[in-house]
Amino acid sequence: MRNSFLEVDVNAVSYNISQIRDFVGKEVEVMPVIKANGYGLGMLNLKPAIEENKIKKIAVAIVDEAITLRENGFNQDIIILNELLLDEAKQIVEYNLTPGISVYEIAENINFFAKEAGKIINVHIEVDTGMGRVGLKPQDVLEFVNKVSKLKNIYIEGIYTHFSSADSNTEYTNKQLELFNKVLLNLEENGFDIKYKHVAGSSGIIEFKNSHYNMVRPGLIIYGYYPNINMKEKLYLKQTTKLKSNVVFVKEVPTKTAISYSRSYITDKKTKIATIPIGYADGIRRSLSNIGRVYINGKYANIVGNICMDNFMVDVTEIENVKVGDEVILWDNEHITVEEIAEKSGTINYEILCDISNRIPRRYV
Repeated sequence: MRNSFLEVDVNAVSYNISQIRDFVGKEVEVMPVIKANGYGLGMLNLKPAIEENKIKKIAVAIVDEAITLRENGFNQDIIILNELLLDEAKQIVEYNLTPGISVYEIAENINFFAKEAGKIINVHIEVDTGMGRVGLKPQDVLEFVNKVSKLKNIYIEGIYTHFSSADSNTEYTNKQLELFNKVLLNLEENGFDIKYKHVAGSSGIIEFKNSHYNMVRPGLIIYGYYPNINMKEKLYLKQTTKLKSNVVFVKEVPTKTAISYSRSYITDKKTKIATIPIGYADGIRRSLSNIGRVYINGKYANIVGNICMDNFMVDVTEIENVKVGDEVILWDNEHITVEEIAEKSGTINYEILCDISNRIPRRYV
């Protein structure tokens, strides 16, 4: 095991799912999103939290993620939220997956393989109400549903859309909801009452209760983090990860010593430098060079010099008795938060979590 690791509290994941369920109410199905390897936590190891909460449906982004789950004993309905490729239709049928679709040729392919296998495959229809990514235009949904409903080995189980700005723009989000509601009304007036309607991800769940319908898709919040820190007052969650390492080398250098690549930091006094064995290949943002910090022996130590692929250096001059093997906290949600790192890196907490590479072992507590 490497001496750098991501500590993951699966019990906290389970707690957060139960909190979300209480927040949305018993009439609303909770469908956790565990794509991107469970936002970096390790999706296979989330199984106990999924099962403890008796979750019936889970969501991922791509077919490969869904197949990995199936092959590792996940028996829940697995919804694939991203658009498929034509040649993935056979895998959808083989692994009994539920794709989101908005391309008729893909529906035809799924129907072909489903007929061969003697199966009925559930699908969810994706509508683009303002995300501008994939999905049907609202005015095209009725015609699409009409055509797909005639495919005998496909059942339209759900319909959904994605919010663009639920964490930052109320007016735009309400316009998306208005468009989605018009689509639903048009379908109902033409005899289509689709079972599951889902719109709200993490931000929508907290900020727009009128977007819950009968299913929600929590992602970031099941891991204990918020799309916007102001949401913290509305829903209490437990943070699930801590990123830790250990000091592997300590040395004292004289004034005017260059530290790391490109000589971006030069000491202005006699300085004690500690090397930490984790770098940008592990997901530590290089943009933290000379501005980030870690926590060692109860004190902060500033990152000095450019972060390397496998290591970075910190100034421990003011920390007594730092030695090889001492614990280094990169984040612990208390002294250093994921949000602090994201802000200093010029990004969002989602990316910080997802960037931790598979070189870093996950330790489950």
